[in-house]
Amino acid sequence: QPGDELICADNAHVYKYEGGGIAFNSGVQARTIAGDRGRITAQQVQEVINGDDVHFPVSRLVCLENTNNRGGGSIYTLEAIREIRKVCDTHQLKLHLDGARIFNALVESDYSADMIGKCFHSVSVCLSKGLGAPVGSVLLGDAAFIKQARRVRKVFGGGMRQAGYLAAAGLYAVQHHIQRLKEDHRHAKQVQLWLKKLKGVKSIMPVDTNIIIFELESVELTNALHTHLQSLNILCNKVTASSIRFTFHLDINEDKMGGIEKALGTFVQKG
Repeated sequence: QPGDELICADNAHVYKYEGGGIAFNSGVQARTIAGDRGRITAQQVQEVINGDDVHFPVSRLVCLENTNNRGGGSIYTLEAIREIRKVCDTHQLKLHLDGARIFNALVESDYSADMIGKCFHSVSVCLSKGLGAPVGSVLLGDAAFIKQARRVRKVFGGGMRQAGYLAAAGLYAVQHHIQRLKEDHRHAKQVQLWLKKLKGVKSIMPVDTNIIIFELESVELTNALHTHLQSLNILCNKVTASSIRFTFHLDINEDKMGGIEKALGTFVQKG
């Protein structure tokens, strides 16, 4: 509600990539925490919760992102999440999971969807990323929360009457495409090995799932590689002036992997 405060990592998608929606749509202030590749801790959350003081906004919600996009697909441990939930319960805060890539985390972790779902008051899941549905996300919560969410969605002008076709595609994705996410992770780790051999690559974030973020030695080199890859119809994006992100999904087959290897191998370094 207006005047409340949301706590999240400083690179959280809900904070960086939603056009200021936290403030614009809800009148809520964001309190950001510098995490480990986007992963914040219970102790950090504990330290920034505001007390009952009219000078401060009211701390109401903690948002975790698993996997974390700007953290290169980093994964939370179940124990870390449970510790954060304990802090939230102590201070009567809600805990939300931005689970756009939660199934990427699940196939690489020792916890199940049921185990992690019980840690949160609400969860969002994207069906159109690694799972490959044409479009769609799902919001989960208890009955009262979903009833209110539907009202908010209506106020924002949302809703589809012809959603059955999209729901069918989403169900197919959930039923058939979860375990194959491991193939995307394998492709990412393979490209990581190729990048390590590429002169001009300064650093590569640890590759845990389907995302690679790597930094080159100069802005000029970054622009040159980005342009080179685009000319070969290999799409990626620059996340900073000197960093590039690759994201792997079900449309990246072995033939396309060969094209990526060739593209990197033929890239001419400056000098």
